Amino acid sequence: MEILDDILSYREMCDAENVQTVQRGMNFRMNPSYSVFLMSQKSNAPYSDRINEDGVTIEYEGHNLAKNYAENPKVQDQPEKLPSGKITQNGLFIKAVNAYKESGTKPEIVKVYEKIFEGVWSLKGYFDLIDYKIVNDGKRNVFKYILKLSDKAENFDREDLKLSHTRLIPSHVKKDVWKRDQGKCVLCGGSKNLHFDHDLPFSRGGTSLLVNNVRLLCAKCNLKKSDKIE
Repeated sequence: MEILDDILSYREMCDAENVQTVQRGMNFRMNPSYSVFLMSQKSNAPYSDRINEDGVTIEYEGHNLAKNYAENPKVQDQPEKLPSGKITQNGLFIKAVNAYKESGTKPEIVKVYEKIFEGVWSLKGYFDLIDYKIVNDGKRNVFKYILKLSDKAENFDREDLKLSHTRLIPSHVKKDVWKRDQGKCVLCGGSKNLHFDHDLPFSRGGTSLLVNNVRLLCAKCNLKKSDKIE
């Protein structure tokens, strides 16, 4: 079963999605039950993604034209359709937002992975795609997709998609925790099946915003911890 803030290698992430490789950042209906976004908040990231201050919503930037369609995609407006008229990934997600807002359908479920370091990814969780907007970044128009952490397990067709959600741990906290704990479980020293864990659970008032309340635990040690929480 998946755990929020699981740590995965790129290969493990691909295996989790039953694909050989994930070549795009935006992947509409990669799984019949959900779509997949890859995000990064690194300073050199190609797109401007961010977790909002409320701790439960993400603002995810749309993607550019492929280089075979534009000499410099970074100065071209992000497209809803290709010159041929074919709908882009941007357009597919816009269509999903419009269906949710105008027709009352359930929001598109988006599974989000975040790149922490090269080769190190973290499962952010499952999100409801609830809105989008068009923003001018000073050079061109880009899409901004608004996602809210989902607690609607009934949206999923498979029981194993259910997750226990907490407030999102900011990227800078994850990076500092990873460095401090040297990529190992703080209890047993293991380096497999790791995830970011709240020392004092969020449900008991523990914060996601401070490094000293977040640590690396392996699945085995986390299970032992859970058994002790009444």
